[in-house]
Amino acid sequence: MTEYFAKEDSIVRTIWGRADTVLFIFAGASAEFALNKAVDWLYFTGKLPADPIGRLFSTVEYAGKIVFAPKPDAEKAIATIAQIHKGVERSRGATIPDWAYRDVLYMLIYYSIAAFELLQRKLNAAEKEEVFDVFYRVGYGMGLQDLPDNYTAWCLSRQQHLTNDLQHSAYTTDLFTQYKKHLGPVRFAILVEAQKLVVPDKVYQLLQLSSLQWLRPSVPLYKLSKWMKLDGVVMHLLLPPAYRSQVAALNRNGK
Repeated sequence: MTEYFAKEDSIVRTIWGRADTVLFIFAGASAEFALNKAVDWLYFTGKLPADPIGRLFSTVEYAGKIVFAPKPDAEKAIATIAQIHKGVERSRGATIPDWAYRDVLYMLIYYSIAAFELLQRKLNAAEKEEVFDVFYRVGYGMGLQDLPDNYTAWCLSRQQHLTNDLQHSAYTTDLFTQYKKHLGPVRFAILVEAQKLVVPDKVYQLLQLSSLQWLRPSVPLYKLSKWMKLDGVVMHLLLPPAYRSQVAALNRNGK
């Protein structure tokens, strides 16, 4: 019997098996990542400013693949990620701070929960613990240090990271300029509105996001569109053509 990295009945597979949920994970991560004090590392390679949407989306997509992979394949993929980052470190002659790795891991945990609760329902304590455990094992496989042992400890560590590791910088401004350039003004405006619905208060404040949330009233309508099987039409209208096939492939659970 095949053993998967995340159990077949895991809430994590439910979360990451829905394209719309993954898109909100991407939206939140794109906002917070732009504020991270270590974002200069991705500017070093030149890949992030050249294609910020594709670069960030591929990161989220890769995380989803690990969730659904057989355990040996997932562990091999995680080791590959660690090796790639070590190669970047050698090229720059410096070491990526361990807290920067944890920040990305913490984003995957936080936005997995926030996106699912926005679009579906509240998660119970055991389900949140399960989300934490899956991504804890990703971090452990990458050799990260000082990871919290459980979800409760992670909540405290997460707050410390939000306080210490985020700032509005020239990279933040440039990334949002690139987002708008690659998405166009209409889809960029929708991205920002989606970010407002899932980011924590610290991110909201640093980005100086407007308190007006015109997308929030649309969430119940979107849920209705899913019930009426019209959500595919909605996604088609909102997504750039280059990403539609990739997003469609995210619907792994067939829902």
